[in-house]
Amino acid sequence: MTRVVEADICIIGSGISAAMVAEHVAEDRVARIVVVEAGGEVPPLAARYALRQRFLDYGETPWPKDHIEELTATGPLQSRSMCVGGLAMHWGGVTPRFSPEDFRLQTLYGVHADWPIGYDDLDPFYQEAEVRLGVAGEQGPPELDPRGKPFPMPALPLTYNLALLKDWAANAGIPMWSQPSAKNSIPYHGRAQCCRNDTCFPICPVGAKYSPDFTWNALRKSRRVELVTRTLVRRLIPAAGSTRIERAVGISLDDRAVPIEFRAKTFVLAGGYVWSSYLLLLSQSSRFPNGVANSSGLVGKYLTGHRNVQAFVKLPMQLYPGINEQHSLVTKKFMRPAKGDFYLRHDLRIWESTVGAEPRLRDDSGGLLLGDGLLTDWQRRAERGTARVRAYYDVLPDQESAVALDASKRTPWGDPLPKLTFRDSPASIEARGPTEERIKSLFAELARAGKGEILRTMVDAFQDHPAGGCRMGHDPTTSVTDGYGRTHDHENLFVVGAPTCVSGSCANATLTFSALSLRSAAMIAEAFPHRTRPPRNT
Repeated sequence: MTRVVEADICIIGSGISAAMVAEHVAEDRVARIVVVEAGGEVPPLAARYALRQRFLDYGETPWPKDHIEELTATGPLQSRSMCVGGLAMHWGGVTPRFSPEDFRLQTLYGVHADWPIGYDDLDPFYQEAEVRLGVAGEQGPPELDPRGKPFPMPALPLTYNLALLKDWAANAGIPMWSQPSAKNSIPYHGRAQCCRNDTCFPICPVGAKYSPDFTWNALRKSRRVELVTRTLVRRLIPAAGSTRIERAVGISLDDRAVPIEFRAKTFVLAGGYVWSSYLLLLSQSSRFPNGVANSSGLVGKYLTGHRNVQAFVKLPMQLYPGINEQHSLVTKKFMRPAKGDFYLRHDLRIWESTVGAEPRLRDDSGGLLLGDGLLTDWQRRAERGTARVRAYYDVLPDQESAVALDASKRTPWGDPLPKLTFRDSPASIEARGPTEERIKSLFAELARAGKGEILRTMVDAFQDHPAGGCRMGHDPTTSVTDGYGRTHDHENLFVVGAPTCVSGSCANATLTFSALSLRSAAMIAEAFPHRTRPPRNT
């Protein structure tokens, strides 16, 4: 017998995008919200000290059972994480905004496509995301880093090392500032202040870094959300004679013999850049042979992201690594192409590093180092500091950069698994070589400005912070959703966060995914009545 769960809003997925939607709607509207997560619960905050210690002592993962063995993808999958909170349970917490130029690439530079929304449309939702996550930051020069309101928390303070490296960049004519991060610089929302002792990767044991479990814990405690875990949604079913989605059907991973069905007025896909598109494609029927929301044929298409070039630079300055090494400086100076130049946009970040200054057992000639010899060699090489520099550069996606169904690989219950392919557009293919050489030249200029030397340079071929697959737009023939994430084909079906991105920018994208989700949430909320607030004491 099928188990039926009724709701006003059914959110599929429980990562950071889902958390933003649920919190925004639940705090102000009367609606029964059910969240369906294929993975299981995560270890509570109180257990994370011990988990981190076992990671240090034995190399054990501090996030046990954070994925489902039967669910993976062929191709460059960023993470197998599938649990309450999703990938943001162990993200880095870095939260820059996209730049205004990101939303007008066709208009400004004649490449790719414009978004149906602009930076000013997203600015209030960026602010809301920063407040909900708890972002500590400082504003850069307003012409490079515009924002409508200040950050909710002061920036994480620069270490002694970063202050020296900031002066080094300034000598090269590059303004840099403290990287915004979803880490508490002061106690915030009941969470502790960041200790700045480099314990945030792979697990923050004090709760200073935001993760979605804090949102889910509060929503469940207030009984404003029901979270159904270890339950896999396999199909979305439109109502007979209508394009409205009537139900989502799936299975409980703990009782696979009993089908489960979710019925709701509004459905929200919050499964990220892979699993949202995958579910739409999987929902094939005689009426919708290519899956739901796919009249354009673009579901799963235009996956996007960015690559990086990085280098380690030895500098004639004494640094003392070890305090908040994960924090960095950032600039947006290079996020606008020079007029008449080929299309090249990138960010630039600088960290302290121990590369080239670690203790070693053999010297340059291969001789063995022991005792005082090892210590003397280590001290000598540590007299000069090392900086790590890195630039994410924008990669314009090809239409066939895509999520597709792989009929050759199936789940235990017979569904094809997803297959990922990332492809650059012809313009990005042509520009890739010159782009990477230009960035390497910038690193060389930086090194010369500090009378330093480049130890080594690397290019990462993986496209980080992947997004797309259900891109937004005004035209239903060239996009999957509108500017609010509502699918063109089904009025009560929304896709939120990463999948709706038109392009990937050249900066960490999680804050943008969160802001887009909150913009969707504002539209979703309009269909439900306001909560009656208790009168204030006078």
